[in-house]
Amino acid sequence: MSTLVRFGWSSLVVFAVLVSGCSKADTAPAAARITVTPSRTSVGLGAPIEITYRFDVLPGAAIGADYRVFVHVANADRQPLWNDDHDPPVPTSQWKPGQTVEYSRLAFVPRAAMPGEAAIEVGLYRGNDRLSLEGPDPSSRKSLAREYRAATLQIQPETANVRLILKSGWHPEESDPAIPTSTWAWTKKTAVLSFANPRADSLFYLQYDTRPDLFAGHPQQIAVSLDGKPLATFAADSDTPTVQRIPISVASLGPAEMVELKVETDQTFVPASLPQGSRDSRELGIRVYHAFLETPITQK
Repeated sequence: MSTLVRFGWSSLVVFAVLVSGCSKADTAPAAARITVTPSRTSVGLGAPIEITYRFDVLPGAAIGADYRVFVHVANADRQPLWNDDHDPPVPTSQWKPGQTVEYSRLAFVPRAAMPGEAAIEVGLYRGNDRLSLEGPDPSSRKSLAREYRAATLQIQPETANVRLILKSGWHPEESDPAIPTSTWAWTKKTAVLSFANPRADSLFYLQYDTRPDLFAGHPQQIAVSLDGKPLATFAADSDTPTVQRIPISVASLGPAEMVELKVETDQTFVPASLPQGSRDSRELGIRVYHAFLETPITQK
């Protein structure tokens, strides 16, 4: 039986709210000015979004340690939707006054999120310590929490998305009990998706990981094809979620009402055959967290 793709990909981590004297202003000198620019301000459930982070290091700033960037996306009721904590590409201990550190990261909106306005709140932390920053929302400086509302998003329903159907070669959806919105599905040797022909140039997103330790020196080779026509090949060699962006031209979609996209893996493994003694006898290819077809409609 066909199954609608509904596994989510953004890890939802419940973040701690610092309890402090919120009525007091943060008088510590700011180390940097933070600017956050999403690739679009309106995005549908399950859709990818590119977010650009820019830190302008302020005069006199001296950051003597390496801090991580925390990113909390929360709805109007302050309920967390997802987060994306990460290390900046240039360690903060190397930041110099007048320097600009700018980079972009891809995120996927969880399908479990509620439509409506959401705020992107950003800061720098190291253990329990947070740096004072300068953000676009002046009200952020009134709180010692040092969590800066840097941008807003409008989360739209999923109705505009192209519906991808799991036709064959997929194992049942799984999830992490601690993070129920983080879900995935393992492929078999060959996994097939089908969808209604969008009749437009499109971009296929595939977020996945695998067990590269089982294929040392000979990583799995993945071939993606559309109705038998090759689209892309790549090596699956990472145990952390990786994103492939695969263009699909309107010509390759052809005239059919429904089209099939195939993901083939040249090597698979069976957990039960490994020394760890697992009882899992499934044949596994790659673990897919997110599959999404972006078209002119879903880009709006």
